[in-house]
Amino acid sequence: MGMEEEIDDFIAVLLTEHGLSKNTALAYEKDISQFAAFATQRGRGGWQDVQREDVAAWTTALSDAPPLRHSSEVPATAAKAPAIRQPVNARTLARKLSALRTFAKHLVATGVRRDDFTALAEGPRTRRPLPDTLSEAEVGRLLEAPPLNTPHGLRDRAMLELMYGSGLRVSELCGLTLQSVDLEEGFLRVLGKGAKERVVPVGRKSIEALRNYLSSPGRPFFVRKGTGSALFLSERGVALSRKTFWVHLKGWARDAGITRPVKPHLLRHSFATHLLAHGAGLREIQEMLGHADISTTEIYTAVERKRLVELHAKHHPRRAMRVG
Repeated sequence: MGMEEEIDDFIAVLLTEHGLSKNTALAYEKDISQFAAFATQRGRGGWQDVQREDVAAWTTALSDAPPLRHSSEVPATAAKAPAIRQPVNARTLARKLSALRTFAKHLVATGVRRDDFTALAEGPRTRRPLPDTLSEAEVGRLLEAPPLNTPHGLRDRAMLELMYGSGLRVSELCGLTLQSVDLEEGFLRVLGKGAKERVVPVGRKSIEALRNYLSSPGRPFFVRKGTGSALFLSERGVALSRKTFWVHLKGWARDAGITRPVKPHLLRHSFATHLLAHGAGLREIQEMLGHADISTTEIYTAVERKRLVELHAKHHPRRAMRVG
């Protein structure tokens, strides 16, 4: 396949297999096509020819915006992408690089390339404070803390699984109704900020926890006369409040041996960071989190880089070598 055909194949995968919206897929296509045009101008005839230095040169060009011109010999892929006429800001650069990284992983997964040509690419530095996250091991202990033999344990286990498994805000979690959940299809309809509704996937563990909670002695234990359609109920048979959930969360964190403060948003941050670490694209994470601006999501790339640096410093055999 040529460069354009590979991009079209990738976009089809995003739409059909990943279920991304058309607008999100088109944004991917625009950013990747722009890089394809740039690589073509550097003499690359196909994706197998692209080198890591092409990515570095592209990010430099995006930042410095030298006047690039298309020649009559540039193929259709390049024609679809505008020349770089003016510098882009750090947020836009991070978004473009994220799109290219996701595409490069697709090329490796489909056998087009043996290596990821974006592996060492550096994005723009951020000055925003990094959100705190739990490790995957800490999350595992926390999710298993509520017992499965009590109504309260079943409820809290389902809430924790769902918050981490779908990246919900605590207000979204507590605002869920029975009608919000489709366990057969594996998704939730969530009402987020600005009353914007989005659809988020529900993982196997979350579905299992929800089924257990919806059965006796779970949610039926909390139902009272006049109870409405709220999914997660308190002792009074009404929707569990955010404050009460936070109190319960702190208790389960102590039981899990987590000594630092654990707030509800920590599970949302952990959801995004762990997805990124396991290969999810930034735009997919943006959609699931319900961020209006991708710059809000970009902070998790810095979290993952920091984790890798710390992992190297802790485990590399030459970490303690002295100079001189």
